[in-house]
Amino acid sequence: MTTGAAGPVRWKRIVFKPSGEALAGASGQGLDHATLDATALEIMELRQHLDVDVAVVVGGGNFWRGRTGSMTGMDATQSDHIGMLGTVMNALALQDALERHGQDTRVLSAIEMPRIAEPYIRRRAVRHLEKGRIVIFAAGTGNPFFTTDTAAALRAAEIEAEALIKGTHSGVDGVYTADPRTDATAQKYTEVDYLEVMTKGLKVMDATAIAFCRDNGIPIVVFDMSKRGSLRSILLGEQLGTIVHDV
Repeated sequence: MTTGAAGPVRWKRIVFKPSGEALAGASGQGLDHATLDATALEIMELRQHLDVDVAVVVGGGNFWRGRTGSMTGMDATQSDHIGMLGTVMNALALQDALERHGQDTRVLSAIEMPRIAEPYIRRRAVRHLEKGRIVIFAAGTGNPFFTTDTAAALRAAEIEAEALIKGTHSGVDGVYTADPRTDATAQKYTEVDYLEVMTKGLKVMDATAIAFCRDNGIPIVVFDMSKRGSLRSILLGEQLGTIVHDV
């Protein structure tokens, strides 16, 4: 545990993984200005007041999901590439929101598009973080058939992040034994082991991302993004959501 401007923080460097739909507000489609603005302010709080290095991997589901195209007969690789471009749009929108509030930010894309983003280079990403910039990773891993969950786990390991924080958008505030929206008997975990998540098929992240975090000792915190101030509270040690780690 390290100390930030507001007191002790649990982790000095994190990867924050909001879903694309979380940036769309109630509609779940496109971008919602107020939600984008509020998310940017919460991320800035960690950097400017808690002295935490923050990298962001945002999904693209508010624009496109790879499986959506493949289910309608589109080539799966082509569909996944469309989804990667959706993450780039979200990354640029989040960058704009952060910089309008005065936070220096860099977008690093796994697919090279030099007119709008820097190419992803691990050492460059780490250097940006060391200079106090927020880094947004776009275009997933740059490869089809890998989700942005897996991209977040991979980037967390590469930049030596101490935790992966996943924000949900569905109103579910953590990991449950079943879907609490349809099963009144569902029980919430405050903490759960990686292996239990995989063997019981608990809906946290895809299995590849969970296994990657387990192999690299990266805890995952799952929480409800709609509750403002939650990111700060988690970093300051409050028990919110569910933590997935070695129990």
